[in-house]
Amino acid sequence: MKQIQSVTLRSGVTIGHGHPCFVVAEIGNNHQGDFLMARRMIDEAAAAGVHGVKFQKRDMEALLTREGRAAPYTGCNSFGPTYGEHRNALELSIDQMARLKEYSESLGLVFFASAWDDPSLRQILGLNVDLLKICSADLVNVPLVRKYAATGIPIILSTGMSALEDIDVALAEIRAYHDDVVLLHCNSTYPCPDEKIGLPVMEGLRERYGLPVGYSGHEQGIGPSVAAVALGACVVERHFTLDKTLKGTDHQASLEPDELARMVTMIREVEKAMRVKGKKVFPEEQAAAKKLRKCIVFSRDLPAGHVLAEADLTTRSPRVGVSPVHWDEVLGATLNRSVKHEEPVQWDTLNLHVEECVGAASS
Repeated sequence: MKQIQSVTLRSGVTIGHGHPCFVVAEIGNNHQGDFLMARRMIDEAAAAGVHGVKFQKRDMEALLTREGRAAPYTGCNSFGPTYGEHRNALELSIDQMARLKEYSESLGLVFFASAWDDPSLRQILGLNVDLLKICSADLVNVPLVRKYAATGIPIILSTGMSALEDIDVALAEIRAYHDDVVLLHCNSTYPCPDEKIGLPVMEGLRERYGLPVGYSGHEQGIGPSVAAVALGACVVERHFTLDKTLKGTDHQASLEPDELARMVTMIREVEKAMRVKGKKVFPEEQAAAKKLRKCIVFSRDLPAGHVLAEADLTTRSPRVGVSPVHWDEVLGATLNRSVKHEEPVQWDTLNLHVEECVGAASS
């Protein structure tokens, strides 16, 4: 299978393996339908150091049946007496989203969205976005997936709620048009218990599909999201909120600004920590070794001509003499001069057979 390592957007941003992890603040509907709150969230996300901000768009008549729109919705998280009114209250107009896109891009952010229905997809396309997101709920929505794919715009595909067979179908639809796809491993539980996250699944997705793979997290902490980067995630997406105590079902699985900033910092630390691929000794370590490692020293005063035994030797810091790695070579050697207690052993103090000295100079 052809291995796709990265996806490059029209704006020039590249998402994929070998590039900095593309961190996304999923604002979704946590702006609560308030344009000014949404704009403030973009400010906070930019300050935290993310690359992208993601929104959601819904058209209730295209998304829900009449019965679904009219269903009573009166719990503590309700923004309206029916589910349709509740969902409508959380929507931004497409004109507002256009202004938010322009603002996001002025801050150097990639603005994109997941459209939950055909009319919303058409509206989002009218914003001239260079990235789209298919949410986990719509991975199995073949006609909508097909319309996403036909745009030719790069797609992030979230795989929550989905079996491998479901992903197979969705990707077959998209790849009939293009291969500019990034998969996100995801467990669509809000919030998701740590023991059900399954970060190793990312490697299985990479092997099966040959595509860049990232992680969409719904945990309450940040540890798994950071660990995902160590396991090769090229995208980390987290729900974002200004305040976890706000009314709404997504807030408790979201990160507040300080948490988001801390996560981004830790991701960058992990990326640096992953740069060295093979074991090596750095110059700074060599200096530390000279101070902290030990050398062989004499455990008592000894005369010239003495044949060294275990009782004649011990080890001490700093390493200014022969390394203890040569302990067995030193044993049985003859002293060519007298030595003092705790004097470091030097090769020129010893009479050795030539073959025993091979490699000694390196110590």
